[in-house]
Amino acid sequence: MKKHYDVIVIGTGGGSKITRPAANLGKQVAVIDKGKLGGTCLNHGCIPSKMLIHVADVISSFYDGQKLGIANPNHHLNFKQLIDRVNKTIDDESDSIEPVYNRHPNIDYYKGTASFVDNYTVSVNGQHLHAPLIFIAVGARANIPKIEGLSDTPYLTYKEALRLENQPKSMVIIGGGYIAAELGYFYGALGTQVTFLVRNRMIKNEDQDIIDAFENSFSKRFSVQFKQSPKSVTYQNNEFVITTESNDQFKAEALLCATGFDPTSDLLNLENTDIKTCSKGFIKVDNYLQTAVEGVYAFGDILGQHFFRHTANYEGEYVFKHVFEGLTEPIDYPPVPHAIFTNPQVAGVGLTEQEAQQQDIDYVAIKHDYKNSAMGMALKSDHDFVKLIFNKSTKRLIGAHIIGKEAATMIHMLILAIKLKATVEDLQDLIYIHPALPEVIRNAVRNIIQ
Repeated sequence: MKKHYDVIVIGTGGGSKITRPAANLGKQVAVIDKGKLGGTCLNHGCIPSKMLIHVADVISSFYDGQKLGIANPNHHLNFKQLIDRVNKTIDDESDSIEPVYNRHPNIDYYKGTASFVDNYTVSVNGQHLHAPLIFIAVGARANIPKIEGLSDTPYLTYKEALRLENQPKSMVIIGGGYIAAELGYFYGALGTQVTFLVRNRMIKNEDQDIIDAFENSFSKRFSVQFKQSPKSVTYQNNEFVITTESNDQFKAEALLCATGFDPTSDLLNLENTDIKTCSKGFIKVDNYLQTAVEGVYAFGDILGQHFFRHTANYEGEYVFKHVFEGLTEPIDYPPVPHAIFTNPQVAGVGLTEQEAQQQDIDYVAIKHDYKNSAMGMALKSDHDFVKLIFNKSTKRLIGAHIIGKEAATMIHMLILAIKLKATVEDLQDLIYIHPALPEVIRNAVRNIIQ
């Protein structure tokens, strides 16, 4: 027997942009999630990782103090206490969501795995739920590389790495993307001997100048082994042994796999529906984020386009406006920014120089070092810079990339600049606070005008 609803939401991360707003309109809403409420970002991603990385930043500042003539103070960190504090904060936040659902007269919460029976019917814990509107926001999970012997070992993904109670003395990390860089930085800053096995380049989707600078700086602090593809893994006597294709061996107490994401669509039994996926399993949608089934929408990581919570939130807000408020225009993404919270910090928005070349855009690019500014001198910055890319004919900013302190904050004025189609002159004709790091942006602009 089916239970009928106006709306079914699968996923409580980005799906939160639909659940309560729809219920507040008087819609009867069923919300389904197999894990802890709040999704990956809250429980296993951006929020706990940044709480831990902040501690790494504080510790790193002790060492950076050497450049300023400050002797490194001795520091002692209770690792278990740190992990317990962060996870209690996260768990309390997650646990606070269910009572909110329970108090709402229009929301029914189902804990379990959603499985499609047909286009508009979902099964969870043996109960069949039916609705004319279904929203899929189930996210993605860690990709597990196909390496001989790996599945027989207690390897880590980001989920386990954020909740380890005992700090390993050594760790090998397979991967060079932002999760590898962030978690490796956290553990390395706290004293774990970290080794990265990188098949090609670190943070490979960044602008080439950013990649070069990041690898140069990061490799001075951590062991980064390039052109290394793991062939096999063994685990004996509490030690991992990773053998690479070049027959090099690396040993460590812990092994973290950080090689990207896979979709969770395989859990939904989409073969019982007309919903289409790409060859990798990510759900296909149109320009309104509607799947091949009318009234069934998908957004967030399950689309395989942008693996950011801020993008999932934007998509969820768009879908709500389109479905419930009558917005008729297709989704129009503003500039999608990103940041990598490591040391050095990285942030970017818009085109890289390589993308501008591929698109045959007549552009001009300019770099300006932090050290050539008042605040940069105060920080004794030696590798940080801002890179701006302008369309030559329109003079508009089309790309911005930053490596260095406060990059994730500084990028915001450039996000706005690209959104508002700001020109070189627009960015030059501002009063910048002196001395503050955004003066690096001003100086870069001045160099283009000269």
